[in-house]
Amino acid sequence: MKTVLKIVSNPRYFAPLFVFASINILMGTWILYIPYVKDKLNLNDAEIGIALFSFAIGALISIPFAPKIINRFGTGKITGIGILLFTVFYIFPILSTSYYQLCLALFIVGIFSSITNIAMNSLVAEIEREDQVNFMSTAHGFFSLGGVIGAGLGGILLTFIEQPYIHFLIIILLVSSVNLFCIRQYYAIKTYIKKEKEQFSFSKFKPLLLLALIGIIISGNEGAIEHWSSLFLKDRVHANDNAIGLGFLFFSFFMMLGRFFGDRISANIGSFKVLLYGFLIAIVGHLLVLTAQFIITIVGFSFLGIGFSVIFPELIRLASRSKTYTPPVAISFVSGIGFLGFVSAPVFMGYISKISNLSYSFGVLTISCIVAILFVFRLRKVF
Repeated sequence: MKTVLKIVSNPRYFAPLFVFASINILMGTWILYIPYVKDKLNLNDAEIGIALFSFAIGALISIPFAPKIINRFGTGKITGIGILLFTVFYIFPILSTSYYQLCLALFIVGIFSSITNIAMNSLVAEIEREDQVNFMSTAHGFFSLGGVIGAGLGGILLTFIEQPYIHFLIIILLVSSVNLFCIRQYYAIKTYIKKEKEQFSFSKFKPLLLLALIGIIISGNEGAIEHWSSLFLKDRVHANDNAIGLGFLFFSFFMMLGRFFGDRISANIGSFKVLLYGFLIAIVGHLLVLTAQFIITIVGFSFLGIGFSVIFPELIRLASRSKTYTPPVAISFVSGIGFLGFVSAPVFMGYISKISNLSYSFGVLTISCIVAILFVFRLRKVF
């Protein structure tokens, strides 16, 4: 924890850390109002899923272009511009007065979310390379901290603010102000790109494919929990409106704690055990959630936070050790494909829920974690 405090107290490191937090502050606020938007526009679960798919399409379209944009204008510059545009545009989904407006707004937010996600991971990797310091897990811990702030502060503001757009304006002003203050710490940083002597070969990405597949599963679980936990607590657990954000709050809180200790855990037990134990704990968490008993379900979300906490940062760390491509390229590939799972899984959750119910949707997530363990055993032979 002393190492974490030392990193946070350094403005050079805190600036990109707050970018990670900013994304999830906005998302944590948004998930509180998904039930509100659903009721406001009179949508069913499948229609909400399609709307979220618009977010996924925006993210998917931007993935091939993001590394080129980052290389052209600079990692720091795109991180700064990306997070500011992402923050401003996130108010439009809540302001939507029709289903098509909602889809368009989420599509635009998805574009800036994906670009910022890839840029900020590359930025942290570059600062790690320049300063010979390791804080990738801490950075993802701040992403989780953002969820705690968004859901926790949002839950409090819900009792005082009747208009959702006012709530969003307050969050946008706060997040934008801090990012504008911090942006000078990294704005001029450009990721080091070593020119490859050989042309692109898909076979060179084979060692990264397992990382990407695991990334899709872990990010898919995170995205599904973020977007559907409040609806699960409302529809399946029948929690009251003031409590529907507790699942995501506890999930984010324990994920945050796990990530703050992630670098030390990885050093002590190694990457393979980090991934294996993480998914095993997550499976237990899913089973507890599926009981649909309020207290047990909240405990289950807490277990999910602990289990998932260090998995994605560990995947990024493994990607940076690629022997065929430079760290920025490998990180862009794994984080970009992994982020696709984050934005796509909520869509499929909606379709499954329409056919059956949300309990079956979370059951599918449980099965995906079991599949991920098989990938982890295969990964041990590659790295």
